[in-house]
Amino acid sequence: MSGQRTTASDPYFPANGDSRYRVHRYEITLDYRPGPNRLAGTARLSAIVGRAQLTEFALDLAEFKIGRVQVDGRTPHYSHRGGKLRVRPAKPLPAGAAFTVEVHWSGNPKPVRSPWGGLGWEELTDGALVASQPVGAPSWYPCNDRPADKASYLLSVNTPSSYAVVAGGRLLTRTTKASTTTWVYEQTAPTSSYLVGLSIGMYQTVLLGDPGLGGVPQSAHVPAHLLPNFSRDFARQPAMMRLFEELFGPYPLGEYAVVVADEELDVPVEAQGLSLFGANHVDGVRGSERLIAHELAHQWFGNSVTIADWRHIWLNEGFAKYAEWLWSERSGGRTAQELALAAHRLLASQPQDLVLADPGRKLMFDDRLYQRGGLAVHAIRCALGDGAFFRMLRDWAGVNRHGVVTTASFAAHAARYATEPLDGLLGSWLHEPSLPPLPAPPL
Repeated sequence: MSGQRTTASDPYFPANGDSRYRVHRYEITLDYRPGPNRLAGTARLSAIVGRAQLTEFALDLAEFKIGRVQVDGRTPHYSHRGGKLRVRPAKPLPAGAAFTVEVHWSGNPKPVRSPWGGLGWEELTDGALVASQPVGAPSWYPCNDRPADKASYLLSVNTPSSYAVVAGGRLLTRTTKASTTTWVYEQTAPTSSYLVGLSIGMYQTVLLGDPGLGGVPQSAHVPAHLLPNFSRDFARQPAMMRLFEELFGPYPLGEYAVVVADEELDVPVEAQGLSLFGANHVDGVRGSERLIAHELAHQWFGNSVTIADWRHIWLNEGFAKYAEWLWSERSGGRTAQELALAAHRLLASQPQDLVLADPGRKLMFDDRLYQRGGLAVHAIRCALGDGAFFRMLRDWAGVNRHGVVTTASFAAHAARYATEPLDGLLGSWLHEPSLPPLPAPPL
């Protein structure tokens, strides 16, 4: 094993992921009982060895009981501790070879501990939901937990028939036998492990917009008592979808679903083709509309165009923040320039110790990163002018559709749309901690 790295090289989470192989498909079968919070699962991973022969590899998985592990149908040596399932196949896997891993596990799922509290599988008063960003996916299934390792997913969930199961992707089948129902979803788009969303609860399903108009299919899964408020709060989501398709290019996935959990959540959370909101985000007066825009924008920026590692998180959050401002500007609210001025005033009164392009793990979800990220995007708009800026934005989402990006690749992309070099502007906004002055608005 000399010369092989045992983990991915994400500097913020060096213990997560394994860069020596990549997964291209997960087929996951779950049986979940909400009362005792009991989960039993089988996962089949189809993967490819990297450039070096693989004598062992690792999967990320929380402290479940392991029933069986197989590699290409044979039983390997394996150990499971500290959130790592380390597997040594009976024979080394040659460089570039395709292989399959099958894992059976069971237990009581619970969130993974993190600096931001529990992440991943969360048991609710009546049901469960998954919100994994950034490292919560191993709380419920074995995975190569690094954002750059994107795969397709087939997810089958069996649970008591009184519950609805919502996951990202297309619902293929729903089959009821006796007192349980099996829901099968497929997400064909390449998806990061942290973006596999799941919610189990008592939901009414409603459609948003008019599917007869040929737009993106949009559904919502909402507790019945919240439907009147929800219908007002989310009434403009179809208009957001149309605007974002105009500004960012075609919606990158097959469908979009939103779930409102019957509990309060600190913040909404994006998943692939799915966003999760709390009951506190539904007030009947559109009090959280900017968050609806923010989560929808992540389907382009973060979910389709995915960061190579967590240093680049501003490429997710800065663009989603700017999408809030664009929605406000185009729907009769404050302009992006007005919102940028307000954000700039706020940041000017706060500590100047955040480097946008590499904030460090401690500050990667700091509100200043969101605000400064939005300001950096606005500064680029001011420098390019609207015509070049929106061409740049659409091409960024289009060229990198379902791909993996970095701050450096974005800087190189944006420079191609500028008549003057952007090095100074990008350097001050992305790589220096002190807040640059807000540029003049575009003409």
